[in-house]
Amino acid sequence: MPPAEVGQPADGALLALRGSQIHLAAGLLSVLALIAALYLARGFFVPLLIGILASYTLHPLVDWLVACRIPRSVGAALILFSVVGNLGWMVYSISDDVIAMTEKLPDAARKLRKDLSKARSGAPTALQNMQDAAQELQGAASDASASPAPRARPGARAAPAAGSAEPTWLRDYTLAQSALFATVAAQAPIVVLLTYFLLASGEHFRRKLLGLVGRSLSRKKDTVRILEEVDTQVQRYLLAMLLSNVLLAAGTWLAFLALGLENAGVWGVAAGILHFIPYLGPALLALGSGVAAFLQLESLLYAVTVAGASLLIASAIGFAFMTWLHSRFARVNTAVLFIALLFFGWLWGVWGLLLGAPLVAIAKVVFDRVDTLKPLGELLGR
Repeated sequence: MPPAEVGQPADGALLALRGSQIHLAAGLLSVLALIAALYLARGFFVPLLIGILASYTLHPLVDWLVACRIPRSVGAALILFSVVGNLGWMVYSISDDVIAMTEKLPDAARKLRKDLSKARSGAPTALQNMQDAAQELQGAASDASASPAPRARPGARAAPAAGSAEPTWLRDYTLAQSALFATVAAQAPIVVLLTYFLLASGEHFRRKLLGLVGRSLSRKKDTVRILEEVDTQVQRYLLAMLLSNVLLAAGTWLAFLALGLENAGVWGVAAGILHFIPYLGPALLALGSGVAAFLQLESLLYAVTVAGASLLIASAIGFAFMTWLHSRFARVNTAVLFIALLFFGWLWGVWGLLLGAPLVAIAKVVFDRVDTLKPLGELLGR
């Protein structure tokens, strides 16, 4: 009997260990399955998230119209009609500049490639020196072999292997992102309809959620409080982000127009869109506008001036405002934000980069106000 009594706790511990391992494996498989579903169904999830975020952003405006005794369905239609009309007017107003930029892209690419070739044609670069050293080592190895191969001349570059194709990763990535963009653009009417129904529904989904909570009055009060706090914080965050991006777009357009940069309106719109990507978006805008300025006047000083103006505006309007916004509504850790951008960028490409920061901020707001999810909120916080 004593040996059996001693063995029972050991067997229980072994079973508990196996159970924890099974739960861990099941959790990992569930996470991998969720990631695979998000990746494979990105053509569905991206428009869905755009519609939900748009409805949250425009919800305060619809509430204001309802307070002015305008029916919610009519107010939602008016707001959406105004937004879609303004977006259409903006696209139409910059369409000529966009067409002009696309027509100049091949010539600009050839010019940039020619300038880079001239810059590298002088002294040999480190890569060329490494290639020359590799050729010397290959010649020495060939001389020592049984059937020596003809030795390459010093400084000569290795001939490309027969049938070797140039790397096409950039073209493949561009085609993939263009296909996803075309899918989302084709579903734009569905996104508009989804946004309208979410705006017109008002408190419908909240009442349904309260019905699922149960009959306990205290639980219903807690649920109502949490939903109101989350809705208020998310709506203020998205609306403030939208206003900051509009200010950034207008400031960039005026600055580039004053500096004489061609297609300043297109660059302003690009600044407003790229600012949805924290830190990386303004850097890409500064790089692109600097290259465009250099190709326009072939002046390094002008290129640095344009890029510096872009970074200055982004710092004044963007970084300062977004720092206050994140500290006021969602104190997200910078490292977590970068990791999330990498993940969503890999998952959904350009759309993932644009949606990553708002999704992380919204998740932080929700986690901080739900007791069972507060540990995750602490993980995302500073």
